[in-house]
Amino acid sequence: MYNIKKNIDRLRHGEPTFFLDPSEEKAVSSKFKKQEYNVFKPYPDCEKVILYKDKLPEVILLKIVSNQDFRHQDILGSIFSLNVDKEIFGDIIYYNNCYYFYLLKTMKDYFLTNLIKIKNSYISLEEVDINYLANYQKNYQTIELIVKSERIDLIISNLTSLSRSKIKEKLQNKEIILNYNILTNPSYLLKENDIFSIRKYGKFKYLGKVNKTKKDNYLIKINKYCN
Repeated sequence: MYNIKKNIDRLRHGEPTFFLDPSEEKAVSSKFKKQEYNVFKPYPDCEKVILYKDKLPEVILLKIVSNQDFRHQDILGSIFSLNVDKEIFGDIIYYNNCYYFYLLKTMKDYFLTNLIKIKNSYISLEEVDINYLANYQKNYQTIELIVKSERIDLIISNLTSLSRSKIKEKLQNKEIILNYNILTNPSYLLKENDIFSIRKYGKFKYLGKVNKTKKDNYLIKINKYCN
C-alpha cells in the first residue's frame, strides 16, 4: 500500500509520519525497532497517532464554533468534502458540548479558509492550546454478540437489527465508515481495533473474538463510543 510505504520512507529519513490509524500504525511500526521511534499521542486513548524519531510533529488543535448540533460523521463528511486525505487530521473529539479535531499545522490556513460549513450551517474554527484535551478519556459501552463470522455486514446487522438490503443501501449512500475510509466491501472481515461508524447508529471499535461456542459461532466484543 502506497500510504504505508510513504510513511515508512518518511520515518527512515527522520521525518514524522502523517496521522496513522491503528492498522497503519501497526504496519509502519513493524518495520522498525521500538527504540527507533517515538509515538505522538495528543491524549492517552487517541486512535490516530504520529510516529517520529527526533523531529516532533507540528500539530494544532481546532475547536468548531457553532450554535448547531452536529454528529461525528457530519464533521468527518465536511472535512472529506475539502478533498483532503485522512492522514492530515487526527481524532475528532466531543467535549463539553463542543467538537475539536487535531490537524497538521501546515493545513491550518487551508482549513480556516475552506471549512466554513458543516451540513447546512456556517461554522468557524478556533485554535486552542494543543494540551487542552491532554487528559481526555473516552467513554464506552461494551457489547457482546454471538455471530457466525467477523464479516462487517453481519456484525452491523447484529448491532443494528438492519436487514442485509438496508445495510446495502447504507453502503451505497456512503453511510458506513471503516478506519476513516468509506466502506465499499461488505464482506470485509473485521480485525482487532478496527474502528467503524454507522450513520444514525454511532461509532464502534472491534475488540475481537472472546471464544467459540459449541455451535461453531463466535462470541465477540465491541466497544460503542458514548461521546
